[in-house]
Amino acid sequence: MPPPIALTSLDDRRNRAARDAARRRISWPANLAPETVEFESQGHLLILGSELDARRAAATLIDRLPGIALLVTERSSAEDDPALEQIWQATAALPCHTAANADALRLEGYLGRFLATLALDGESVNLAQATLGRPRFDQVLDLGARPHLTLELPPPGYLAVRWGSAEADQALETLAASVGVFEAPRHVQINADLCAHQRSGLPGCTRCLETCPADALASRQGRVEAWIEVDPHRCHGAGSCASACPTGAIEYRLPHPAPLEGYLAGLLGAYGEAGGEHPVVRFVSEARRRCEATEPAGHVLDIELEELGAAGLDHWLAALAAGAAEVRLQRDAETPPTLQQQLEAQAVQARELLSALGHRPERLAWLPIEDDGSARDALPREAALIARPQAEAAGGKRERLNATLDWLAAQGAPSGECHSLPAGAPFGAIEVDTERCTLCQGCVALCPTPALSGGDDTTPRLAFREADCIQCGLCAAGCPEQAIRLAPGFLAAPERRETRLIKEEPAFACIRCGKPFATASTIASIQRKLADHPYFAGEARARLEMCEDCRVQDVWQELARDPERQLKV
Repeated sequence: MPPPIALTSLDDRRNRAARDAARRRISWPANLAPETVEFESQGHLLILGSELDARRAAATLIDRLPGIALLVTERSSAEDDPALEQIWQATAALPCHTAANADALRLEGYLGRFLATLALDGESVNLAQATLGRPRFDQVLDLGARPHLTLELPPPGYLAVRWGSAEADQALETLAASVGVFEAPRHVQINADLCAHQRSGLPGCTRCLETCPADALASRQGRVEAWIEVDPHRCHGAGSCASACPTGAIEYRLPHPAPLEGYLAGLLGAYGEAGGEHPVVRFVSEARRRCEATEPAGHVLDIELEELGAAGLDHWLAALAAGAAEVRLQRDAETPPTLQQQLEAQAVQARELLSALGHRPERLAWLPIEDDGSARDALPREAALIARPQAEAAGGKRERLNATLDWLAAQGAPSGECHSLPAGAPFGAIEVDTERCTLCQGCVALCPTPALSGGDDTTPRLAFREADCIQCGLCAAGCPEQAIRLAPGFLAAPERRETRLIKEEPAFACIRCGKPFATASTIASIQRKLADHPYFAGEARARLEMCEDCRVQDVWQELARDPERQLKV
């Protein structure tokens, strides 16, 4: 562990020159041809709220949009406005309905495809079809005191404002301009093969579903399997799903995570080669950086992200392993609360990992929203770690994170103990009741990572590698003997990367042909469970000790010896 650095002024001019040189040399991993999704809007608008406010908004837009329908969801306040008569005359021909209560309206969709259904007299009415003669609305303006959609990031095309506010004027201009065909980047992609959400009908990881502020992710259920699906038209690219996913099944595309790690290593390496000292990496959103009045100090290397959630624990720790003295995360008032909470939870985990590996957890810190630049530009308290050799980031998310943790362990003083982590952290072990375990290999088949491994027909075994365990719970949920329990935590010792044997026993050989086909534990368990089954009564009980081929042969031989029983088949 490097000693604390002297709190003296750095040569800021030299650091700025080194930072500029590093930026010129290392290119940001931009996607030159990002995949996009398309929105098509003809401008047909539904306005919610009090009738007076809805008609005021409609009067402003009536000559700029092809169709407007009104839905009264609350009472109008009494006002003395000389323009009221003119407003009513201008909007008198517009279709207008009244919702009995907030629950009477169901609204879903996005720009160009909003479906609004209203419960009237016990029936569900398509409001767009009933008012404008078309299946969908293109846009929705919600002027209600309480927005109908309470999502932190509502779908494109839905604007919730209060009439008379500055935001209302901007909303009207946005609605008038949202006519035509538009493209937006497809922010994330999903690799179902890596997903730990569900296996064989058993529930597993739900971290991404719990963190999406736009409700753009859903669990889709088939006849047996379920999978995670993203609605690209509702996705805002907050990145919370990608940073929360422990396996890398959900991957942020702008930029991809592996090139981002490579960019971090390249930038820090170039900064050092150009003479820069004591680098601090700051993760900040592009919007926040544009609003700052001053340029960061020379030793602060900004990683400007489309959304702060585009980077997570794996990138923060990778920056430290690449030679950053500290990593600072810039709070932003525009960050959705769900995303902020998720990032804060990851920061708690990252700081605990640093502490377990013998580093000061203060190497990772949050910067306040109202920062005048003093916290951002402060000197780091300690010197940077030795940077690991630059190499192309290989493997999946977990493999890259494990490589980062190994380097940090080599540069620190790991405690050798298991450190507790908050609930939901994707680190930990499993506890197996070896007396109940039958080595059926069901848990191995369910495990979405290489954490669990088994033997073969001749040597049944169960082995576990903690470094790969993401605590999804599929093994515990699928164990027929209920012999597995999750044990969350982080083991700061080399044993975390080693594969340890949990149980092994000789294979049980078929009593007829001698072929190994199961374990003695499995056969004993089956015999207990099928003791009263008529198919295995009497001498037929011996079939439980036969392999599948010999069992079928024994059944047919018995039928051949007993013609009367053949009639019962």
